[in-house]
Amino acid sequence: MLLTDHDREILRLAVPALGALVAEPLFLLADYAIVGHGLGTTAVGALGVAGVVLATLVNLCVFLAYGTTAAVARQIGAGRPRRAMRSGIDGLWLALGIGLVLIVVGWPLAPLVIDLFGAAPEQAAEATEYLRISLLGTPSMLIVLAGTGVLRGLQDTFTPLWVAIGSFTLNAALNAWFVLGMHWGIAGSAWGTVIAQTLGAIVYLLVVIRGARRLGVPLTPHPRGIRAAGTAGLALLARTVLMRVVLVMATVVATRMGSAELAAHAITTQLWTLLAFILDAIAIAGQAITGRFLGAGDILGTKAMTRRMVLWGLGSGVLLGLLVLAARPFVPGLFGADPQVTAQLLDVLWVVAVLQPISGVVFVLDGVLIGAGDQRYLAWASAWTTLAYIPVALLATDLGLVALWLALGVWMAARMVALGMRARGQRWLVTGA
Repeated sequence: MLLTDHDREILRLAVPALGALVAEPLFLLADYAIVGHGLGTTAVGALGVAGVVLATLVNLCVFLAYGTTAAVARQIGAGRPRRAMRSGIDGLWLALGIGLVLIVVGWPLAPLVIDLFGAAPEQAAEATEYLRISLLGTPSMLIVLAGTGVLRGLQDTFTPLWVAIGSFTLNAALNAWFVLGMHWGIAGSAWGTVIAQTLGAIVYLLVVIRGARRLGVPLTPHPRGIRAAGTAGLALLARTVLMRVVLVMATVVATRMGSAELAAHAITTQLWTLLAFILDAIAIAGQAITGRFLGAGDILGTKAMTRRMVLWGLGSGVLLGLLVLAARPFVPGLFGADPQVTAQLLDVLWVVAVLQPISGVVFVLDGVLIGAGDQRYLAWASAWTTLAYIPVALLATDLGLVALWLALGVWMAARMVALGMRARGQRWLVTGA
């Protein structure tokens, strides 16, 4: 198939975004592999529970990346680079403030939060230790989110790629050293990730500071801009909260099934996240392209690019589904899974493979609507699709891990219907800065 100009524009942003996105779940996949081989099933389960809590905290703030990308891209499309950079700096200050609050609030509440999952005492103790150490890295994680949003809005996805590669390489090396070499246990895995994320955040800050000085934009906090960035992200926050409810509920259900089911679910969730971020590369391109096109008032171009991105998402989902089936026999060995965990993994991966084409379409449409600033609709759509998921997940409680992942499939199908209906209409096509 010959590539059109639209395809080249999508790939220009999506390919480097893919590398940066994949690095994030690889952080945790490296943790799981090292912890699984060095510490065993109990530690893997503890990492699964703490990882879900930490991911929930960070993903609640994903608007720092998504909202910033859309806002900066619109200003770029409208020919206002200084306002674009000012929006990005406000997002960075907001990220720092939220990260510090999460440390202060999360540290004393960590044991209580872990207990809500119903993990065994030994797993709960290790999960609490991992979570508390990881909380120290939340300001850095959120600065990375906001800094990534700034650069994506500026149509630069290469810099996040190089930062992600460096961070992942350092993270893997430190975790192996701390856990396998120095025998720090699960704490070593947490410290390795915190150090790598902190250095990544420093790089983002240096890049944004250099760009701001070139444009003559002050670096001091701007209370009105910070407040505006937070207010604009409320709808995206609601959307993310509802999505995290789905994923946390799945972990709670898996925890109550048993240790083998929890370990298998934890590994599958990380693989699912890795696949989601691969597909999300096109959605990231959608955020930046949609924001820029609508900022410039180009509705026809926005529609044409949306159609092409949906096709790319569908095709990528089919390819990933086939890759999952091909890799399925080898996955348990990568994580040192025992026979019980292996049996659960091999069954669940069939469901994961089938869901990939649906996921490809969902993630692309989600990115396009975020880029368009259609956050209010996304919040309402998340509410309805979460309501569709909850009763199905509850039915799966006594039916096993495969039934639980089929319930997640119902959720994804509901999201595809809700987002597809919106994309076919006109109300999200709002132009101007």
